[in-house]
Amino acid sequence: MGASPAPATRRFDPMTLFLHDTMAREKRAFQPLNPERVTLYVCGPTVYDYAHIGNARPAVVFDVLFRVLRRLYGAEHVIYARNVTDVDDKINAKAATEGVPIAEITARYEAVYLEDMARLNVTPPTLAPHVTDHMDAITGQIAAIVEAGHAYAAEGHVLFDVGSFADYGALSKRSLDDMIAGARVEVAPYKKNAADFVLWKPSKPGEPEWPSPWGPGRPGWHIECSAMIEAALGLPIDIHGGGHDLIFPHHENEVAQGRCAHGDPVYARYWVHNGFLTMDAEKMSKSLGNVLLLHDLVKAVPGEVVRWALLAAHYRAPLDWTDGLIEQSRKNLDRLYGALHRARALETGPAEPRPAFLDALHDDLNTPGAIATLFELSSDLEKAITAGDLDAAVRAKGELLAAGELLGVLQGDPEAWFEGGADAETKAEVERLIAARDAARKARDWAEADRIRDALNALNVVVMDSPQGATWRFR
Repeated sequence: MGASPAPATRRFDPMTLFLHDTMAREKRAFQPLNPERVTLYVCGPTVYDYAHIGNARPAVVFDVLFRVLRRLYGAEHVIYARNVTDVDDKINAKAATEGVPIAEITARYEAVYLEDMARLNVTPPTLAPHVTDHMDAITGQIAAIVEAGHAYAAEGHVLFDVGSFADYGALSKRSLDDMIAGARVEVAPYKKNAADFVLWKPSKPGEPEWPSPWGPGRPGWHIECSAMIEAALGLPIDIHGGGHDLIFPHHENEVAQGRCAHGDPVYARYWVHNGFLTMDAEKMSKSLGNVLLLHDLVKAVPGEVVRWALLAAHYRAPLDWTDGLIEQSRKNLDRLYGALHRARALETGPAEPRPAFLDALHDDLNTPGAIATLFELSSDLEKAITAGDLDAAVRAKGELLAAGELLGVLQGDPEAWFEGGADAETKAEVERLIAARDAARKARDWAEADRIRDALNALNVVVMDSPQGATWRFR
């Protein structure tokens, strides 16, 4: 591939992206192995049920990273793979419970997942490798690990020998004893070490199975990702992402497999992990009955509000999901869309985000800092409109929209945002009432203004007043 011209977006210097690398435990300047082929892999959904709100956080966080990388290196030079796990015990159990083929379960819930991601304005990844499409790659990588002396076959299983890999534990920074104590280790007489983990195992009756040199069966969880990464992206990759809960054992085991298959010194050059999400300060769990399904949430709350809420805290920090967070996110978007609504008559051409906004995102995806710049831009836009400074207003509007695009927000029609899909008759009635209310207030007829306010409340309409006029939305 020939070198492409530098994109116009490189107008601000420096344009260095810094990411907190879990392996190094520090923030590092990002330097891809090949700037013309930047690779990103994120652990995707296991498609057996609806995703919960915690599953949406990495999808949104790494969508922002994908957008930033595409801006820095060019969309054609960034390859983002987010896998689909369609082989799993929970999938098998769901299919057995419903009495349907496993493929019916996985196809159903993958379609729902993609629909929900679209509502959150998550950009589709470049690649979506499925486990079931990579069985040859999986058995091939397992064979390479066995050949290298890092795995062994026993009673129809193939297990990774953790004692053979001196760097095991480097990612999670745990000793082998700590890892055994902190993990649910399966005790089996055929294991050399208690911490040895499965690469291949026999299928139970009724479960799907595939041929292999060690007998028919199916892969272990960890080998699926490392084999798909090698097949789809090649090793080493630039960035591996996922939730903090995956550092051990999943990502630790991925490192071991990926490096030992071919003796590579590096598996992923940067490890990026997002923090936990809690529900009203409690961990989500079925036993507590506080699991919030994304599919239900996006029916009641605009997807853009959910996305904003997921970006409200720094991605590495814990995020507590509350009704207050949703309400504040809606108010924040109302404010920004309100500025764009008042600037709707202004034409805007291609524009760049403000340097302060880019500085925030390039500083380890500091979305709270980036959001603060959005409010500065909206204030500048409002002031310019009030002052009649069209040049400044056009510039601020363009910068606001360009910044919003990188965060994946503010790309909708401001009028539609506030009207919430109201029909023409309802819109006309609301606009008539707001005009009458404005006239009553100017005439200091407070009784009439209160009567109209009650009429608007009855229509479930919220009116937001500003010096530039009133906007409205449904509650």
